[in-house]
Amino acid sequence: MNIREITPAEFIARRDGGAALTLLDVREGWELGVASVPGILHIPMGEVAQRLGEIDRHKEVVVLCRSGRRSMEVAKFLQQNGYQAVNLAGGILAWSHDVDATIPTY
Repeated sequence: MNIREITPAEFIARRDGGAALTLLDVREGWELGVASVPGILHIPMGEVAQRLGEIDRHKEVVVLCRSGRRSMEVAKFLQQNGYQAVNLAGGILAWSHDVDATIPTY
């Protein structure tokens, strides 16, 4: 299964252009306390399977983690369950590096 990836800048451009997107952050709660972006749906990776009902099937789901590994796994799982899901390439680290240097890295 091939999972498409978009960069943080591509996500922002698409969102600002009116695309119906859900930014799903699958990091742990403590990680959000260190670094987060506004407008996310937060469901830790280990809870996604039990909480699928909270994710809108009518929107493309962009999955975010720290570096892109966990989010890739979750994007695969979501696609297998009928969602249109893409991975945010590079995760919050890329977001901080490429679009918002005020977001701390860890």
